[in-house]
Amino acid sequence: MKTTLKGRYEANKGATAVSTLAVNAGDVRIKASMTDATFIRGPSLNGLALSVEKPGAFILDYHLPANDVRFQFMNSVRLMDKTVNLTYIHAQGSNRTTLDGSVAFNPSDKVNVSYTFGEPSACKVKYVYAHGELGRTVLEPCYDVSKNTWDFAVTRKFEEGDSLKATYHTSTNNLDLEWCRDPKDSGSFKICAIVNLAEQQKTPKLIAESTWNYEI
Repeated sequence: MKTTLKGRYEANKGATAVSTLAVNAGDVRIKASMTDATFIRGPSLNGLALSVEKPGAFILDYHLPANDVRFQFMNSVRLMDKTVNLTYIHAQGSNRTTLDGSVAFNPSDKVNVSYTFGEPSACKVKYVYAHGELGRTVLEPCYDVSKNTWDFAVTRKFEEGDSLKATYHTSTNNLDLEWCRDPKDSGSFKICAIVNLAEQQKTPKLIAESTWNYEI
């Protein structure tokens, strides 16, 4: 069994926590997750979710308080000598269905297309370019066809598991700056600062997350 504890602190909102317990049963992984809302006023179903996953095949999520089910199926097909990875996602509660397809033309270039059915619908096209032999600098322009807006992301990966990422959203004028550390032998943490460039007083919104993994 494997348990994961994730803590999150957001300015003006305080701290929250999520705990996940995963058990491998052959090819299938069973997970149960709960938030701090489950225990604030005594044990309850608030924030409790169950999941059954077969890596690379399907994920079934059931959120108990909302009685909501989410299906996700993954597959791949060969098209013109390229492998196209396909993902089908359906959320029963919001009655929204998403089709996602991605293809890697070579180790440096990848294209992802995502379309969501529902009200409102959404279609996004993202190009991923990994620069250099080790691919430590990654460029990700993303175009939202439905809203006619762009997102631009640049990620720089370093040794020891550190990475820096900057993302600019043209729809909101928000600039996200993110620093992550994900070493192999200990827990990971992330610090994010969000700044709205259109505001006269550019006060950053700070978010900190930390994750610990334990084997039982």
